[in-house]
Amino acid sequence: MSLRSRLLLAVLATVLAALAMVGVSTYLLVARSQLDQVDADLERAHPPIEEAASGGGASRLRDIREVAPGFYAEVRDESGTSELVVPLRDRDGELLTLEGTDVPAPAPSSAGDAAVFASIDADGDADDQVRVRVSRQDDGTTLVIGRSLEDLLHTRQRLLWVLIVTGVVAAVVATVLGAWLVRTGLRPLRDVERAAAGIGDEDLDHRVPGDDESTEVGQLAHAINQMLERLERAAEQREQDLATVQESEGRMRQFVADASHELRTPIAATAAYAELFERGARDRPDDLARAMAGIRNETSRMAELVDDLLLLSRLDEGRPIAHGAVDVGAVVASAVEAARLVDPERPISVQLAAAVVEGDEARLRQVVDNLLGNVRMHTPPGTACSVVVEVDGDDVVISVGDDGPGMDSSDAALAFDRFHRADTSRTRASGGSGLGLAIVAAIVAAHDGTVSLESRPGVGTTVFVRLPRADRPLHALAPPRPGGRGGRLSDEEQMS
Repeated sequence: MSLRSRLLLAVLATVLAALAMVGVSTYLLVARSQLDQVDADLERAHPPIEEAASGGGASRLRDIREVAPGFYAEVRDESGTSELVVPLRDRDGELLTLEGTDVPAPAPSSAGDAAVFASIDADGDADDQVRVRVSRQDDGTTLVIGRSLEDLLHTRQRLLWVLIVTGVVAAVVATVLGAWLVRTGLRPLRDVERAAAGIGDEDLDHRVPGDDESTEVGQLAHAINQMLERLERAAEQREQDLATVQESEGRMRQFVADASHELRTPIAATAAYAELFERGARDRPDDLARAMAGIRNETSRMAELVDDLLLLSRLDEGRPIAHGAVDVGAVVASAVEAARLVDPERPISVQLAAAVVEGDEARLRQVVDNLLGNVRMHTPPGTACSVVVEVDGDDVVISVGDDGPGMDSSDAALAFDRFHRADTSRTRASGGSGLGLAIVAAIVAAHDGTVSLESRPGVGTTVFVRLPRADRPLHALAPPRPGGRGGRLSDEEQMS
């Protein structure tokens, strides 16, 4: 059963119950009031009738009719035999009498026998009821006076019909009015229903009306809109997760392919040197030394590649890194010193600022080493390089730049992707493995930092590493001395 039908039935049932209660109460009150009125009339008529009935002779009948016209009167002796009867006439003119009819005996009381009131059927006919008052006289006789209830019963019947007709009309009116009110009241709910039914998987941004109303329907609309918002966010998150998974799968496939390609070359070279050894190089000292050196170099190359892949894997898993106060200036100075030992012919200018960050000192040193190694790998010998450490608000910025050939925009956009190399050759000497900048980006991200790159063909490339500065200042470092990016500082200036 629909909600509209249930509400309409509830309204109709409530109206009918209220009408029934009012009708029954009205009918009973009117009936009781009528009987009380008749009893009061009988009580007023009793004294004159009693006085007229106590006289002697045949004049008693006439006297009773004169003093109480329209009343029934009967005197019964102690044996119950009627001595005097004043009958009544009904609407049809027929005489009504209670002779031979049992009447209730007066109840004894401390003040004498009290009068008794009762409704009795005259001549055994239920349609001819008489309301009687029965009392004991001083001479031992019983005086019965009464009044016809015919008019009263007709009045009750008319009242009953009026109540029934009025109740039916009221029920019909209540039904029509209730149906209209229910339809009007449920109209916002139907609007919500239609709006909700029209929302599909592609329409989760739509909302049902009436959200701002302070009614039950408004609360329902508000709840539905909140649910739609959650579904929309869940759908967006699902699409993002799906895109992330697809991207991750693509990157994983590319990663496996690139890693296989990178490992295939040193493995093949190692196998070739081993085959050379088996073919007699062990008996030739020069060939034996060359084979062993080749195996050692290729093994070192594979070990380095595996270490890089393992580091990236650990960083991708979000494994915690060491946390401590790191003197950025000292880390950069140490990395520059090592780079000069490896490539003493390359001019490197250094400008350091007093700066400290929270993080892993070894990993941050690896960041600078990779950036300087990237400069050595992709720029001609003797190309100038600059390293700058500066404080920018709440961040510490490390920039490593060179005056090399630079990169075009397409290569610059993919510079931090794993296994991407501007030089497409697969030789370690010229192309590398393509993991250096990817490791830099992963380590910096693990330190809640960011890394970016600026490069133009023929101008050079600069990599910027931005790390959050630690709360406590670095007191061990003195303020840096002035030094330009294009010039080269002395050893004292580099360590200041």
